[in-house]
Amino acid sequence: MDLSNLKPAKGSVKTRKRIGRGQGSGRGGTSTRGHKGAGSRSGTSHKIGYEGGQMPLARLVPKFGFKNINRKFYRPVNVEILQDFADCGIMDITPELLMENGFVGKNELVKILGNGELTAKMTVKAHAFSKSAETAITNAGGTIEKI
Repeated sequence: MDLSNLKPAKGSVKTRKRIGRGQGSGRGGTSTRGHKGAGSRSGTSHKIGYEGGQMPLARLVPKFGFKNINRKFYRPVNVEILQDFADCGIMDITPELLMENGFVGKNELVKILGNGELTAKMTVKAHAFSKSAETAITNAGGTIEKI
C-alpha cells in the first residue's frame, strides 16, 4: 500500500453540491440563480415548455395529418402460417391458438391475409379476412368465421 492507492472511506465523500451555504462552498452568493429578476426570487415557477419568450418547440414544429383515436389495429397473419398449422395436424384456427404460439398479442385483433398457399381444409376464426385469404380458405374446402 502506498499513496497512489489511498481512497476515502465509503460514504464519506458527498457527490451532490449543496448550494447557498456560504462563499467558501463555491456555490454561495446568488446560489446559481443569477442576478435580480423573478427567477432569483423564491416561489417562482414557469409553465412546462416555456422558453423565455422564444417560440416554444411544441409550436415551432409543423403539425399535419390526422390521428384517428378510434382506429382498429389488426395483427396480420398470412395463409402460409395456417398451412404450417395444418402440416402439424391442427385444423381449427382461433385467435387464442395464434396467441399461444406467439403470432399475436393478448388483446390484439387478428386479420388473415392471403400470402402463401393453403391446401388443407380447415376452420378459421378471426376478426377480419382479406379477399384473397377468403378465397384461398374456401377454395381449399375450409370455412371462415368472423368474430
